[in-house]
Amino acid sequence: MNTRKEPTSQELERTAQTIHPGEWRVDQLRPIATLLGSCIAVCLYDPKLKFGGMNHFLLPNSDPNKAQDDLLRGDYSMEVLVNAMMAKGAQKKRLRAKVFGGGNPVSAISLSIGERNAQFASEWLAREGIAVDASDVGGPWSRKLLFDPHSGIAWCKRILGHLAISGDVARKEAEYARSLNKPAPSAEKKIELF
Repeated sequence: MNTRKEPTSQELERTAQTIHPGEWRVDQLRPIATLLGSCIAVCLYDPKLKFGGMNHFLLPNSDPNKAQDDLLRGDYSMEVLVNAMMAKGAQKKRLRAKVFGGGNPVSAISLSIGERNAQFASEWLAREGIAVDASDVGGPWSRKLLFDPHSGIAWCKRILGHLAISGDVARKEAEYARSLNKPAPSAEKKIELF
C-alpha cells in the first residue's frame, strides 16, 4: 500500500526551482515555477516515467534581421525541451502538454506578442503530435505557474491589476527584448598572460 502523501501546492512552491525567459528545466521530483506575461511556458510530462519539464520563451520564432538568444525563441526552446525529455528516456508519442501565458498584462505592450506566442505553441505541439491536456492563455493578466514534474499537475494563478507584479513581468520581458537588439559579441578572444 502506497502511503505517500501528495504535497500541497504551497509545499511544492517552497521547494520549486524558478525559471526565467530563455530557460528550461527537466526534473522528476523538484517542482518548477515561473512568472509569465506575454511569454509562454509549456509543461511537458511523460506519464509512464513520471517526470516532466518546463520552458519559458519570449518570442515565437527567430527574426533573421536581429541577433537573438536562441532559447528566447519558441521554435528553439520547444526543440531543446523535447530533446532533453527524450535524453532521459521519454518517448515523444507519450508526451502530454500544458500551455500557459501569452497574456497582455501591461497595455503598453503591443504587437500581440502574447497572441502570437500562444498560437505558435498550439501549432507547434499539434504539428509534433503532442496532445495538449490543459491551456490557459491570453487575457489581460500575468500568471504565476507551478508545475509538479512527478505528477504532471500544474497550478496557474492569474494576476490581474497587481501593478507591482505586472511591472516586474513587463520589466523582465523588456530587458530580454532589449538584449535581442544588442550586437553579437566580438569573435576576437582576449588572452591574459600570468
